[in-house]
Amino acid sequence: MTIMGNSFGNIFRLTSFGESHGPAIGGVIDGLPAGEAIDLDELQRFVDRRRPGQSSLTTSRREADRVEILSGIYEGRTLGTPVGFMVRNEGQQPADYGQLVHSYRPSHADFTYDAKYGLRDPRGGGRASARETLARVVAGGLAMQLLRRMGVAVTAFTSQVGPLQLDVDYHDLDLSTVDNNPVRCPDAEMAKRMADAIENARAQGDTLGGCVTCVVSGVPAGWGQPVFGKLHAQLGSAMLGINAAKSFEIGLGKVFASRRGSEVLDHFVMKNGRMGTVTNHSGGIQGGISNGEDIYFHVGFKPVATLMREIDSLDDSGNPVTLLPRGRHDPCVVPRAVPIVEAMAAIVLLDNYLLNKTTHL
Repeated sequence: MTIMGNSFGNIFRLTSFGESHGPAIGGVIDGLPAGEAIDLDELQRFVDRRRPGQSSLTTSRREADRVEILSGIYEGRTLGTPVGFMVRNEGQQPADYGQLVHSYRPSHADFTYDAKYGLRDPRGGGRASARETLARVVAGGLAMQLLRRMGVAVTAFTSQVGPLQLDVDYHDLDLSTVDNNPVRCPDAEMAKRMADAIENARAQGDTLGGCVTCVVSGVPAGWGQPVFGKLHAQLGSAMLGINAAKSFEIGLGKVFASRRGSEVLDHFVMKNGRMGTVTNHSGGIQGGISNGEDIYFHVGFKPVATLMREIDSLDDSGNPVTLLPRGRHDPCVVPRAVPIVEAMAAIVLLDNYLLNKTTHL
């Protein structure tokens, strides 16, 4: 996977631009094949799932997040040329961040951006803001339309908020109900408990972390690259590049470390005339290449670093300061991270489909 700071992908490649409180967020997508029908209304619906202010559990920032296609799509079809797009920022409140011009928020990227560039945009984190993920969701929404025509479905859901964990095999869940509640958990009872926990944390000026689980069905055997381009490594890179993401596990993940080899072998069987496995401990990938089973993985997110309470920190001269956080922030990023995880998975998978087309002449 070719990754150069603000660009991601090989053949299907996204370059994003923009800051949280600048005029717009946008991107340029290379490698979208020509002649593909694109439903812009469907794309907008997918982007809306990430939009701020969609429920009481998210930031109160209000944004329409209307996608403006600037190039590459004409009369509903891709031209094969770069797809340029933009989403205007309408709810900027840069004054909320005046106290941060010379002060660093703990556990944010304020200090590290200063260390790297020698200057930074303090307005909501600038380029480090999670608002940048909007560009990824646009690109992923386009990728998902193409993948669906190949029979590939990407579905993510909230599987943990704080200590509340949905300890159920995904096969036993109705994943069509993910969007039936604002937490995006396909278990109504657990969703209610998670929502209460988020509201309680918000009331105390605190935040919660959690986990998003993603299931990809319909990927045939053979996608992925050997050695350095393993499919699960690409997915891991994509997921860990999401703001606040701190862990990635595929299949049994760290559980493998406590098992014997005899307990976790995925034995081959024939299924409807095709080779498959009895179990899927590996998460649908072996040797870095898809094996035809469901690909499933888990992404862990840390609690939001902005607490709505006084926080002790340092300014850029090393002097102690007390920050009084202002602005609009998610008490838990996990519900809005669900479409971001789906989008990044779709980008990786479409890229690998296109890469696989170069394997055989």
